[in-house]
Amino acid sequence: MRESNKGLFSIITSALLALIGLFLFFGGAELLFLGGSWFYILAGGVMLAAAFSGFKNPKLAARLYAALLLLATIWSVVEVGFNIWGLEVRLFTLIGLGAWLLLPWVWRTSDNWLTDKREVLGSVVVSTLVVVASCFSSYSIDGTVPADRMAAQGQSDGAAEGTVPQDWAAYGGTVGGDRYSPVGQITPANISHLKRAWVTRTGDVQQDGEGTVAGPDQGHEFNLELTPLKVGDTLYMCTPHSWVMALDAKTGKVKWKFDPKPATADLDKNVYLACRGVSYYHIPDDIQTSCRNRIYSPVADVRMVAVNAETGQPCDDFGDHGFISLRQYLGHVPHGFHFVTSPPMVAKNRVITGGWVFDNQANFEPSGAIRAFNATTGAIEWAWDAGHTPETWKPGADDELTRDTPNAWGVYTADLNLGLVYIPTGNSPPDNWGGSRRPFDDATSSATIALDIETGERRWTYQTVHHDLWDMDIPSGPSMVDLPGPNGENIPALVQSTKRGEFFVLDRRTGQPVPGYPVEEKPVPTAGIAPDDRVSPTQPYPTAMPSLTPPDLKESDMWGATLLDQMICRIEYRQSAYEGQFTPPHVGKTTIVYPAFYGVVDWQGITIDPQRKLLLANASYLPFRIRLEHRHVLEKDGTLPKWDGKGEEPAAKGDALSVSPDYGTPYIAYTNPWLNPLQIPCKGPVWGTITAIDLVTKKIVWQHPVGTTRDTGPMRTHNNLPLPTGMYNIGGNIVTKGGVVFMGATADDYLRAFDLATGKVIWRDRLPAGGQATPMSYEQDGKQYVVMAAGGHGGLGTRSGDYIIAYTLDNAPGAQAQ
Repeated sequence: MRESNKGLFSIITSALLALIGLFLFFGGAELLFLGGSWFYILAGGVMLAAAFSGFKNPKLAARLYAALLLLATIWSVVEVGFNIWGLEVRLFTLIGLGAWLLLPWVWRTSDNWLTDKREVLGSVVVSTLVVVASCFSSYSIDGTVPADRMAAQGQSDGAAEGTVPQDWAAYGGTVGGDRYSPVGQITPANISHLKRAWVTRTGDVQQDGEGTVAGPDQGHEFNLELTPLKVGDTLYMCTPHSWVMALDAKTGKVKWKFDPKPATADLDKNVYLACRGVSYYHIPDDIQTSCRNRIYSPVADVRMVAVNAETGQPCDDFGDHGFISLRQYLGHVPHGFHFVTSPPMVAKNRVITGGWVFDNQANFEPSGAIRAFNATTGAIEWAWDAGHTPETWKPGADDELTRDTPNAWGVYTADLNLGLVYIPTGNSPPDNWGGSRRPFDDATSSATIALDIETGERRWTYQTVHHDLWDMDIPSGPSMVDLPGPNGENIPALVQSTKRGEFFVLDRRTGQPVPGYPVEEKPVPTAGIAPDDRVSPTQPYPTAMPSLTPPDLKESDMWGATLLDQMICRIEYRQSAYEGQFTPPHVGKTTIVYPAFYGVVDWQGITIDPQRKLLLANASYLPFRIRLEHRHVLEKDGTLPKWDGKGEEPAAKGDALSVSPDYGTPYIAYTNPWLNPLQIPCKGPVWGTITAIDLVTKKIVWQHPVGTTRDTGPMRTHNNLPLPTGMYNIGGNIVTKGGVVFMGATADDYLRAFDLATGKVIWRDRLPAGGQATPMSYEQDGKQYVVMAAGGHGGLGTRSGDYIIAYTLDNAPGAQAQ
């Protein structure tokens, strides 16, 4: 019986090695033919030889495998050094097979186990020791903010003028978007005493058909991306289904809830169900109104509502009994083609908004024009329309704004002293082919644009990507900061983050780079562009500021769960068009886009400590792939219905669900995150970081991976080992006077606190759902609170919920408000 078991295990072993060897050999042959690594075909050949030797000469088979494992270890170290993630994917599969060969029932020729297994045992031990040694490598940039900078106070902060320090009265803390709280009760010294003060559930939960987006007719992303406001003793917020709510700032008790009941036709078509926040405004005392303190909130059916901040009832003198339609002046708007997910900028009696336009559907989509409405009455005051002459005008009831212009869907920021609002623009649709773009589209896309708040006049434009073919739209308004000038003066500056991971430091008065923060035009790839499109030969790079842009990919960067799916990624890399950042989308050939349009830094923007002059940014790293194809092929066989823009967009069929139809253009576009068959990213860790940059010295102070794989496993499962890979994140961070940085955002469902001086995690709390939002902080009755919305994110696949969670210190020593 024992001998029969030995024979069975030996047969299983040879069969297993033969299967893996065949896969590696033929895949390796393809990879070698494409100009890639020789290792995989060699490994496959050796495994096949060992598999067949195992039947007649098990000792030779074991020696062959032992030699392969040693060779793999040497090759791995040469290719990636002592990088744990690079070694893990190369060696764990082979070490695991080696461990199988150490079983006493496999490939035995004598009664002495050690005699039979000596070579394999030695190879397994050597390879394992190399992997263990790599565990001590660091992926951090360690540093410390100097003590004098940590203690800095009294610095100029134009963005905070006129604000109440105890409140959080705008989405970014202030309209300047610095995300800094001047409340300093919570510090690294007492944060161990930070506890939950209250938990409130909004009641707005994910419904059937909502969750992870799978196309225009297969569900909708349900995302709680909310940052509440705090004014006086009340928190104000919105929910994914457009409810507007007020909570008691001390207890979390719901004061009022208003449901504007968005139209079902829009909810059924909207790709995203999200609301990042609301806006608060006090109507000037010299204007007559019965509704002076107002909350303005977007509604999912393309309306804006103004409600009384005290009662939650619509303000009757605003628009049509509290509502204005954002469809007006846009002409034909198919359901789902336009809605607003970000709070409007409300200042100087203006409500300023743009909105999201359905990406990549056509080149005749609704206008991306910016509109300003009277904050009291809701009447249109001006529209900034890049395609109109003049570009700033007041449309009449029957006028239509220019279709298909660049839109601005993120949060806007402002300098109230200068009277300017800063607009972060996207592209004229579609994103990946620009052959039909007009000169005014190209001049105003992927740019920061300064408009006069009261008149809408354009003061300046600064473009961060020329003729954008990669969806590198600017997803968040810039953050204000006053910086020391060369002659000791204060320069009113702004820092504009981008999806590329670059930071442009501009004079917010003129839009020109601040002295000492130059920007250079550098050559970028131009080959392979669609024949009826063009590409800019250069792109702007802020050369003095540190960049979070990742290095260009190499074949050796490819990753997976095993050596097998990693090889697939290497083959795909070699098959793709890729010459580094800004490789133009190709027709008929897959193009790698990295960094990609999910960010390095996405809609969360950045945080600036105005006292210590530090910039804080969390970043994500995930490549995407694009392929353009001639549209007539899919239209000819009926896979993609034809459409001329009249009526509703036709329901996509078959494979068209994974396609950007780009109606009106010669092409369709296939666009997907670059994952292998196991749904593992083809680019290995680190996938998420948090970084502190000194805005004065222009150097990185510290940078650390943030987040683990606890809630993200192969095949998109939600249970995994908590590997410290750094994790994809959606949502921002904040910083406080007490020297603590708070951040949710990561896909492993934690709220974390970091020591501002070093970036080290000093506290964390497990959230009941994904925290894909930006936290906020305030003071109420002498206590500092930190609030986090935990409701999950359909696109990231985190757990869904409806939680608003507040934290404060217990009765700790030194817990006095400052």
